[in-house]
Amino acid sequence: MALKLEPGAKLVVATHNPGKARELAAILDNRFELVTAGSLGLPEPEETEATFTGNALLKARAAAEASGLIALADDSGLSVAALDGQPGIFSARWGGPDKDFAAAMRKVEERLEETGSEDRGAWFTCALAVAWPDGPAVVVEGRVDGTLVFPGRGDRGHGYDPIFQALGHDVTYGELDPEVKDADSHRARAFAKLKAALT
Repeated sequence: MALKLEPGAKLVVATHNPGKARELAAILDNRFELVTAGSLGLPEPEETEATFTGNALLKARAAAEASGLIALADDSGLSVAALDGQPGIFSARWGGPDKDFAAAMRKVEERLEETGSEDRGAWFTCALAVAWPDGPAVVVEGRVDGTLVFPGRGDRGHGYDPIFQALGHDVTYGELDPEVKDADSHRARAFAKLKAALT
């Protein structure tokens, strides 16, 4: 069954972050009316799944059921090869309750040093889920591979961007022009798949 989203449809974005809603609206070419779960007073579900796609689907289903609207959710993070894919789904939690990514990046570097591995391979993953209140859902995943750079460089972007250098680039995501990054990031790749799945 092909699931479609009509332009102008009202979607609830499963986030309490207005900035993320604006970012998603731009990536979706402002084709839809977006409201946030936070603005509707919806609770944030506990992320209990073991994968990015599992958590994105969990959040989308919870928002769709609570609001009666079609819901969009994402789950994303950094995985490090030498750390067996960590921090992965715990990427934000490595920054602690205050989401201190400077501390999270130090933790990645310290853990790598503890392994003694020279492997600096890493990848960013973004899973996107769209769920309808009556049950059906679409889930896609985008990934960008690269290497880790210490110390981090650049103050653009957010999260782990200063220590991640995507393959084919000689600067980190923290240094890269946002328009260049957004054109081919893990999130952009996931959205390209999502647009294809919903048209």
